[in-house]
Amino acid sequence: MEKAPQTDEELLLAFKESNSQDVLAKLYLRYTDLVYGTCLKYLKDAEASKDAVMNIYQELLQKLPNHEVENFKGWLYVLTKNHCLMQLRSSKKMITVEFNPAVMQSEDFMHLDSVLDREQDFKKLEGCMEKLPEEQKQGIQLFYLENKCYNEIVEQTGMEWNKVRSLIQNGRRNLKICMDKND
Repeated sequence: MEKAPQTDEELLLAFKESNSQDVLAKLYLRYTDLVYGTCLKYLKDAEASKDAVMNIYQELLQKLPNHEVENFKGWLYVLTKNHCLMQLRSSKKMITVEFNPAVMQSEDFMHLDSVLDREQDFKKLEGCMEKLPEEQKQGIQLFYLENKCYNEIVEQTGMEWNKVRSLIQNGRRNLKICMDKND
């Protein structure tokens, strides 16, 4: 007699009781296409998405024992989305510089000009930040310089979510206008 397929809930319960990777793998395999598709949607790179599918499984092993999950598919989707967003956020912090051997071999110091230009841009940016209304400046600092998400800013400032979003958008626009004027 063929055994009926187990539901997500039954597999979750079995995993919580046994902490068996085989049980979790059986459950996760049902949704790897969903996880991969979601990763591909956010990361827009097949190889990075395949890596993310594996990393999310590892994340499941750590997080699932400590969470009460009623709807595994929905919970997994949110976990996947958050994983991708964190990857995207952390990749923004990394600066990629093209290697140019001609500059490295050159005896002239033209590359110093770009360093000086960049330093001037930072000074302009600091000046423009000072011209922003206080709430916009606070929003920009928390979001871009302290890498806080909207929800963290809402918690910290007590402002409504839409107001935080508006302050950051307006602050960014005002900074761009100010920077363009100073060119």
